[in-house]
Amino acid sequence: MPLVLRASNKGYNFAMTSPNDIPLQKLQFYVTTPYTCGYLSGKLAQSLIAAPQHLVNASVYNSLIQQGFRRSGNFAYRPHCENCQECVPVRIVLSDFVPTRSQKRAYKQHQHISTAILPVDFHAEHYALYRAYQQARHAESLDKAPAQNDVEQYRNFLCQTNVESVLVEFRENGQLNMVSVIDIVDDGISAVYTFFDATKRASYGTYNVLWQIEWAKRLGHPYLYLGYWVKDSQKMAYKQNFQPQQMYLDGEWRSLKLG
Repeated sequence: MPLVLRASNKGYNFAMTSPNDIPLQKLQFYVTTPYTCGYLSGKLAQSLIAAPQHLVNASVYNSLIQQGFRRSGNFAYRPHCENCQECVPVRIVLSDFVPTRSQKRAYKQHQHISTAILPVDFHAEHYALYRAYQQARHAESLDKAPAQNDVEQYRNFLCQTNVESVLVEFRENGQLNMVSVIDIVDDGISAVYTFFDATKRASYGTYNVLWQIEWAKRLGHPYLYLGYWVKDSQKMAYKQNFQPQQMYLDGEWRSLKLG
């Protein structure tokens, strides 16, 4: 889901983890005001935001993602909730990944799908699919604002980037069935967001992760960054089906089993 950011006036100095992080010293980090958590019902969330945005280029973002950050539009952020640590950054270790039988079936079922890799930009066809996906999967959290505001939110969320990013179209018989926004970083690719035709009986989500795993391997990368895993969130449960993974805990990546 799109990250709604409202920065507070709290500035933070960021702890460097190695001498190679010197470019991060030019950044300031701010905590957002509380907003409704998109993963755990009844909870409020806050995020740590890297600023100014124009300094978060591909090189800087490579360092930030190593420290648990993600990207939403031009914002690089990390969960920063005072009384909750449930959002855990995870990444798949590609050299060790072995698909399950059901994952192999899902991949075979959809391997006829054609793909096209495009620059990040707004496409009306993509937006229509995104809107339908939100209605099917996240209707309870859809913005009640006018339609033009929703288009603007979509543009800010998925059509803006200040790092190395691509759009991937997935089509069956010429029909658009799925779109992914993917960031390319030094040691892997990062799955920013994927939406698909949720009305069809298909395993698009599973196939998409498997496709990204194979694409990252072809690019010669060791990891696929899946964003945040939240143990008690059904929306995030699918991530634990792709093992083995590493979790970013207490300032380091650790090989642990999700679940």
